[in-house]
Amino acid sequence: MTRSIFVFLHRWAGLAMAAFLVLVGITGSILVFLPELNHWLTPNLYPGPRAGAELSAAALLRRADELTPQARATRIFFAAPGTAIVSFEANPGAAEVDVSLFLDPVTGDELGRVKQKGLPESLGDLLPFIDRLHWSLALGPWGVWLLGVVALVWTIDCFIAFYLTLPPNILRGGRGFLARWKPAWLVKRGASSYRLNFDLHRASGLWFFPLLLILAWSGVCFDLNGVYRGVMDLAFDFAPSVWKRDNPPSPDGREPLAWEEAERIARDLMAERAASEKFLIDRRVDFSLNRETGLYVYGVHSSQDVGEKYGGTSVAFDAYSGAVHAFQAPSARKSGDTVTTWLVELHMANVFGLPYRLFVFIGGLAIALLSVTGIVIWWKKRRARRHVDRTTSMASAARAMLDL
Repeated sequence: MTRSIFVFLHRWAGLAMAAFLVLVGITGSILVFLPELNHWLTPNLYPGPRAGAELSAAALLRRADELTPQARATRIFFAAPGTAIVSFEANPGAAEVDVSLFLDPVTGDELGRVKQKGLPESLGDLLPFIDRLHWSLALGPWGVWLLGVVALVWTIDCFIAFYLTLPPNILRGGRGFLARWKPAWLVKRGASSYRLNFDLHRASGLWFFPLLLILAWSGVCFDLNGVYRGVMDLAFDFAPSVWKRDNPPSPDGREPLAWEEAERIARDLMAERAASEKFLIDRRVDFSLNRETGLYVYGVHSSQDVGEKYGGTSVAFDAYSGAVHAFQAPSARKSGDTVTTWLVELHMANVFGLPYRLFVFIGGLAIALLSVTGIVIWWKKRRARRHVDRTTSMASAARAMLDL
């Protein structure tokens, strides 16, 4: 009885999630090789490293403001060697800005512009659009929320699916448990198309189970962070987020510190933290101003980072006084931050080099395969049940005719 309930839940959860999982699985596989694809498809935006000293973040942000006078720069992200990406917000009373500006970090020259909303209109818009599909269905906040719900259901369904692979009556006598469980891990040769499809569904789910669970639960972390933190807080400690501020100060007509002064403070604060906690700073990653929270945030890649690309070592400080607000370390300080960092980097295939990236690439395709094979299983069982129902009805009708 219990098993039939779990079969019912797994069937309908899988059907409800199928289209979403096919989409995020395929787009996720593409994004595993995003840096290489960026350079290959849009070398004008991602030309690679070039000789010369890079300009300061402040100088590049000033340059971005000159090139985009209808908006004001809010963040610069050093996405790859040879490329800096600047994000904007509209000037007060101006129309919304939906482009990112790409700059050469050595010369400050414009490399190009990319849309951040809507359908792609150029080759440069294609990969950012695929990225938005993966993270939000290209629907903005509503898409993020919807994918968060899917990720939560998927996480629960991972455990249900794993349970359903176990042999019935686990504790009964006879052959050992592992011997009875072994067929679930295999695809039977020479089997019927239905059995082949069923074996592919069950075996691929088992072989990729750890990765599927990591991707599902990290998806909850990304898109339903309140739920994620509520669960993880039961077992782990977290440091305050550098991005949040309960009581943002009122600017009272003041302007935030100039980019140049803010960058000097940011570098000093990060250097002081590195010296006190004995970690090494490898490279700058991003620098941003959030006028709503009144915070500057400066991020670097450091020896505390477990990810190979980008970085999670950040310091936040008051945009008006320069006073420190929070420091974020990706590992070693708080257990919850360390676990979350590993979940995020595993999700983004940002650890263990090319072998793990290939594994995640195949895993993304396996997610799509699981959804498709699951639909096939449901359809064939549904058709078989309808056939049985029709046969039963015809037999009942024939018996009724004979009884007349």
